[in-house]
Amino acid sequence: MPPRANPTGSARGTGPTRGGRGGARGGRGVGPVITPARAPAGRPGLPDASAHITTVGVKRTAFGSSGRAIQVSTNHFEVKIPEGSIYHYDVISPSEKTLPARLNMEIIEKMQTAISPQTFTPRAVYDGRKNMFAARQLPFGASGEFDVTLGDPPSPGDAAPARPPKVYKVKLTHVATINPEVLARFLQGKQSHDNTVLTAITALNVVIRMEPSLKYPFNVRSFFTDREKKDIGSGIVLWRGYFQSVRPAIGRMLINVDISTGAMYKPGPLLNVAMEFMGMPHPSHLDPRNLRDRIRLQRFLSGVRIVVEIPGQRQTGRRPPRVVKRISANSADEMTFVNREGQTLSVADYFKRAHNYQLRFPKLPCIEVGSGALIPMEVCHIFEGQIMRKQVPPEKTKDVLDFATKKPHDRLASIKAGLGVLAYGQSEYVRQFGLVMAPNAAPLSLQARVLEAPVLQYGPGSRQPTIRPRDGQWNMVDKKFWKPSSIKRWCIVVFERKERFRQDVAEQMVKGLLESFEKAGVEVKEREPVIHYGLASRPPAQTLREAGNMCYQKNGGGGPDLIVAVLPEASADLYMRIKHFGDITQGVATQCLRSNKCTYAKAQYYANVCLKINVKLGGINTVPDARSVPVLTDPHNPTIVMGADVIHPAPGADGRPSFTSLVGNVDSDTAKYIADCRVQTSRQEMIDDLQEMAHGIIKMHTGYRNTIEKKAGSVRRIIFFRDGVSEGQFKHVLEYELPQLRAACVQANVQAKITVVVVGKRHHVRFFPQNSTDADRSGNCPAGTVVDRDIVHPTEFDFYLQSHSGLLGTSRPAHYSVLYDENGFTPDSLQALSFALCHVYARSTRSVSIPAPVYYADIVCARAKNHYDPDGHMDFEGSGGSLSEDQKAKELEVFKAGFKTLHAGMRRVMYFS
Repeated sequence: MPPRANPTGSARGTGPTRGGRGGARGGRGVGPVITPARAPAGRPGLPDASAHITTVGVKRTAFGSSGRAIQVSTNHFEVKIPEGSIYHYDVISPSEKTLPARLNMEIIEKMQTAISPQTFTPRAVYDGRKNMFAARQLPFGASGEFDVTLGDPPSPGDAAPARPPKVYKVKLTHVATINPEVLARFLQGKQSHDNTVLTAITALNVVIRMEPSLKYPFNVRSFFTDREKKDIGSGIVLWRGYFQSVRPAIGRMLINVDISTGAMYKPGPLLNVAMEFMGMPHPSHLDPRNLRDRIRLQRFLSGVRIVVEIPGQRQTGRRPPRVVKRISANSADEMTFVNREGQTLSVADYFKRAHNYQLRFPKLPCIEVGSGALIPMEVCHIFEGQIMRKQVPPEKTKDVLDFATKKPHDRLASIKAGLGVLAYGQSEYVRQFGLVMAPNAAPLSLQARVLEAPVLQYGPGSRQPTIRPRDGQWNMVDKKFWKPSSIKRWCIVVFERKERFRQDVAEQMVKGLLESFEKAGVEVKEREPVIHYGLASRPPAQTLREAGNMCYQKNGGGGPDLIVAVLPEASADLYMRIKHFGDITQGVATQCLRSNKCTYAKAQYYANVCLKINVKLGGINTVPDARSVPVLTDPHNPTIVMGADVIHPAPGADGRPSFTSLVGNVDSDTAKYIADCRVQTSRQEMIDDLQEMAHGIIKMHTGYRNTIEKKAGSVRRIIFFRDGVSEGQFKHVLEYELPQLRAACVQANVQAKITVVVVGKRHHVRFFPQNSTDADRSGNCPAGTVVDRDIVHPTEFDFYLQSHSGLLGTSRPAHYSVLYDENGFTPDSLQALSFALCHVYARSTRSVSIPAPVYYADIVCARAKNHYDPDGHMDFEGSGGSLSEDQKAKELEVFKAGFKTLHAGMRRVMYFS
């Protein structure tokens, strides 16, 4: 199928009317189609996207106009594109496996500066992988080959034979000449978004990143300096970094600049770093026989580069760094090898003989490096500036957030200061390619709009049945749920020690919950639930069953509708076991509370808990008013809003699977959602089982509509929000996932028009209100700020929406890219419905940063581990080592076989809330 959004082939808005009320073009209740207006002086207007121009997503035919206008600054800076041709070369190392980008950069730098400087004057730029770009044609014709020796001396201290310096063969092949005119035409809407344009933009990004990549530690599009850093313990130091990216916009090219945070390994003796990470006071505690500790430390250290420094010996020359591969299962005095003379020696003996060094800690394990050499931990040193390409330990997340968080005014000041570090005007690479940013360039100023919040409806008996949120928030005072649930039987299970959470405290908690239920309209028949204390020596599932049986006996039959579990601090494993019991094994709603939070808690705390419990029991908290967002509640076009996501294993967790989720509403008010979750091939972004999952949601929607709501008909409109897809994968969504949605409709015997929107949060676009009167209390732009001009795609329908109010730091807007649209949405209608969906997130009385179904899909993916038997010993982190393809396939089969489906009793409720 072509990657086009218009199935009729006509220009959007010119074909026959279609769709129903509420913002889709044509039909009843639709306002006039917005037509492109002339842009104010100095601001780009709608590009002249000719009919022959193809796009990946939907073509932009109009801008939005609703809402009040405000002026904002953004972290974008205008740049003049080159006028001369750019020459593109493929970089191939035929005899080498894939090398780290850092090593590739070293090889290419030496090739340009020492091996053949006459060939590379002026120097070319390189992306660390496969692409090289030059400002002139290199003087070797179609291809050239170079031998590069990095020239490092053999490393002393290895308990293995030394190897001679390696020679790297580099082959460059000219593959294309890029005329920058294609970029100019693309920015004006006169050129299709094809590979030529993509390559030209890639070239400019490589140009601006080349110099900092040679000077500083770098990670894809960010580089990091030690000008601002923070030691957060556990062997980790945070460095301030700078992100930069060349991005096309309407009529001009921009550079997006932001600050970022890098987690770096703490420099110094590896032994000290290991003890700090493990929280051990003395080296003797690092026992190689302790498998769990050894694997945990190996995960942390694998991939870090070390140098050998033998105490008391003078170091001559620069010793080559070695990459940590694994930690030995035996100590240095037990690990043996055969030397060149055929003698069997332990590593400790080798260091005594060869280096006259008596190990201080011979009972410690050795470090095995990439070459297979074994090196005692005590002579290994970690040098400064190494990025930790792994997840930060959960207990350090707060430290990272504290370091990364900056208020809007301070963040913008840091970004401006960052221009001095980036030094575009001083970079020889930037200058020679003809990229020009004005000296003292100011952040781009642009007009934004603040959308009106939707009206929310609450249930009968509410003193205030409707409310329009203000500043992205509201409260539950004098309001009852739209559809309150009921609780016949329930019980409390306390996993905290009785001395720390006494019986009277538990009874006070029950009282607080009952008052909260009553205020919200939830009917509770059992006023004095069973309160059961679990023993630490007893499996949690057994404790939960005991409480369920006590509830059954107390009420003369019937198990609990709800189990409230009180947990101690640091209880992630216990939480997972409780959720597995409730969601997978038993099919009963569970609500976990932290003991320190619910000890004499205030009414607001229990009101927030009540929000979660109501939807877990099948209730609905609030719905958007039908007149406020008619496109979502149009009776002539029953609508399913879906959210889909994929979550991948952490870096270094080789062979671990990815998890997928699909969430969709079953009610007519797009407020009650159900979810499905699957396991699939590791790091595969496209969803394999989307058809089956979508079919299940469509059938459930039809059943709920016909039997519960007593309404005829089935879904006519599907709005599919896809999370986490990069721009380079948009085409795959259209080619792989859209056909599955269509097939699901055919399978369910429904005729629904489909709209596909990708919601992105992994970007660095920020908005800063220029007027203090336009800012919220945190200094951020107000909830509902939308931008669909100036910095958006030159030809495609996209926009930024900051739908939540700020709390800490600088808020990040969500980026919406419309890939496919059979419903013919106008910008105003799609922006309004997206904003409305950010208000129906059941767990809070604040609007959230992305539409609720997308948020839910993310949560469902994160909870996928709960589908596995907690006693099945599934290792989700891996050992830190690499696996062969056969090993990965076997691992995947193990994870697929161990994945247990959701209990039937949980499939119709929002168990994930």
